[in-house]
Amino acid sequence: MPETEIRKGIVDHIIFRNDENGYTVFVLAYEGKELTCVGFFQSLNAGESVELTGRASTHVSYGEQFKVESYTFCEPDTDEAVMRYLGSGAIKGIGMALAERIVKRFGSDTLRILEEEPERLAEVKGISSRKAVEIARQADEQRSQRKAMIFLQQYGISLALGVRIYQEYGEEMYKILRENPYRLAEEIDGVGFKTADAIASRIGFEPDSDYRIRCGILYVLGLAAGEGSIYLPENELTARASELLGVLPEAIGHEIMNLAVERKLILKESGGERLVYAATYYYTELAAARRLVDLNVRFSEDEEDILIRLKHISEASEIELSEEQLHAVVCAVKNGLFIMTGGPGTGKTTTINAMLHFFESENLSISLAAPTGRAAKRMTETTGFEASTIHRLLEISSNMEENRERPRFNRNSANPLEADVIIIDEMSMVDIFLMHALLDAVPVGTRLILVGDVDQLPSVGPGAVLRDMLDAGVFPSVRLERIFRQAAESDIVMNAHKINRGEPITFTNKSRDFLFLSRNDANMIISNCIELVRDRLPRYVEASPLDIQVLSPMKKGPLGVIRLNRILQEYLNPPADSKAEKLFGEGRFRVGDKVMQIKNNYQMPWEIRGRYGVPVREGAGIFNGDMGVIREINELGAFMTIEFDDGRFVDYPFGSLAELELAYAVTIHKSQGSEYPAVIMPLLTGPKMLLTRNLFYTAVTRAKRCVMLIGSEEAFRGMIANESEMHRYTSLKDRILELADLTEESDGFT
Repeated sequence: MPETEIRKGIVDHIIFRNDENGYTVFVLAYEGKELTCVGFFQSLNAGESVELTGRASTHVSYGEQFKVESYTFCEPDTDEAVMRYLGSGAIKGIGMALAERIVKRFGSDTLRILEEEPERLAEVKGISSRKAVEIARQADEQRSQRKAMIFLQQYGISLALGVRIYQEYGEEMYKILRENPYRLAEEIDGVGFKTADAIASRIGFEPDSDYRIRCGILYVLGLAAGEGSIYLPENELTARASELLGVLPEAIGHEIMNLAVERKLILKESGGERLVYAATYYYTELAAARRLVDLNVRFSEDEEDILIRLKHISEASEIELSEEQLHAVVCAVKNGLFIMTGGPGTGKTTTINAMLHFFESENLSISLAAPTGRAAKRMTETTGFEASTIHRLLEISSNMEENRERPRFNRNSANPLEADVIIIDEMSMVDIFLMHALLDAVPVGTRLILVGDVDQLPSVGPGAVLRDMLDAGVFPSVRLERIFRQAAESDIVMNAHKINRGEPITFTNKSRDFLFLSRNDANMIISNCIELVRDRLPRYVEASPLDIQVLSPMKKGPLGVIRLNRILQEYLNPPADSKAEKLFGEGRFRVGDKVMQIKNNYQMPWEIRGRYGVPVREGAGIFNGDMGVIREINELGAFMTIEFDDGRFVDYPFGSLAELELAYAVTIHKSQGSEYPAVIMPLLTGPKMLLTRNLFYTAVTRAKRCVMLIGSEEAFRGMIANESEMHRYTSLKDRILELADLTEESDGFT
């Protein structure tokens, strides 16, 4: 890597600037030479004097560049530098001619006059007293921003974060940082405890500061939410926070009570122990439970009449239903809230289609949705009805603050959904926050039908919504268990059920759709993966190489997705003069690469393009797990265009590339809700906590036509035997039972 260098000069002109993230390409004039520089700047104008720290590099298309890692503004130290700064357009109303007259009048004293005696600018021909005041105001504003950036940089705060802090607090930021820098973690989305703690440490805060302990407690609860938990038992929270902060447990307990008094924490007693909730999580779970109980109404439909009409529908549409499928449809018709669950091959799709035909015959309006774009697309293909993501169904709001962690929706209790029937598929993926948003938009009297496989991995976000609803035993539900004859001919389906039951499976290469290759070397396994994806499986399953998915339980290691992607990229999409590339972090993106969005971005604009690339539909919101292909890398415009699976095009500013990963291989967790023509799963060894039965089950059920296991038979058998799951602390079941009991008591009283 090139050594760090320092360049000091004047910004000659700006080539490109992205106002959203500050990414700037400009030309620096220094020592009689010009140099193209690239970096992220809060504000930068032609004519300004800067000292840059960075590294020289050579771009394949644009030649020599200087990549800026940090910078400071300098006072212009010559009359020419002052004149170029004033005449650059940075201050509105001053052109080069007027700047020349100002410098000619005041010389080396120009900047002092501008700061201390701005009224004297009126001595220059062409500047009125009012204009002099306005020039001074603009210069002072720019000086304040520069001062703020310099102040923040001394505490190790990045330029991008510095911009957000200054935009949030303005001049008040100095007081906030000196008194309580932990406010950043509470008030600025995307700033976590560790960032605030590092800043506080540099400022000189003591490790046992009340502010630090309080912020640390909320941070530990946030980490638990990242693991899927809604709350933590107080003993566990105290132990984890004490270890994180390096303070005594007594200090943690004291601040837990203070936060509870302020209603930032909610404390509940259960089974002789105290449970601690972040207030947002408690009230979200409680509100979801309230809505579920409210929606749980029965309609006065005659069951015999339903069955007669279903018989006519079956004959007309050639849909054959088993007894349990008929029971599921009847329950869906008779209840405001109904849950249907079942594994692969048990007829969930057929049952949904029967429901759709029935409700359509009743002239009821129907909405279908799923958590991900891929799942919604598959739902559309299998039912013939248009399905959308839940986010799109709820009409995600474009009027949101940047970096907001959770979305706002236009559909809610004040503006509810207008469908008579709403069917949600892949419910195991729905976390408590998305469930709450959905329930908030469903009016009582609308039928809400929830479909999923409770044995798959739980949602990435906090909660265990589907499992808790079923465990409560309050809502009508049917579990489909019969495996149909056609599905029973598939080894994928049969082995998935065996895995789910903890039964042994046959590891062989004799099956038509469930194959195993025994290998004991990681490099050989990767070589096999390349051959299978590129050459063999596309013909076998009649799909393109980009449709075939490599799934791994792990991100790191010899067979983790990071290494797999780096190698698969070089063989499946090798470099070529015709393919633009963008270096990013330790890797690179290349035109033609398969990529995945790895976080929800509710602000990101997208468009669907018609003929000649003309946009025919626009919207906002790209979500964790969305997959697509890089179509363009535009260095001059500093953006990368992705075409996602559902036809949406998104222009990613280079500053947003951290939201993308290569996706030739993805973790099994990231594959939830997706279905692929073929799945390849390489495995030799790994942490026992990762190699679990339901992880294996989820991977196998992602495949439509072929599963290919490569590696250690012992490791795969170990996954089947390992039925442990990372425990989630959730209490939706408890809230449902509490509210259901209250409802029954109320009904009895009336």
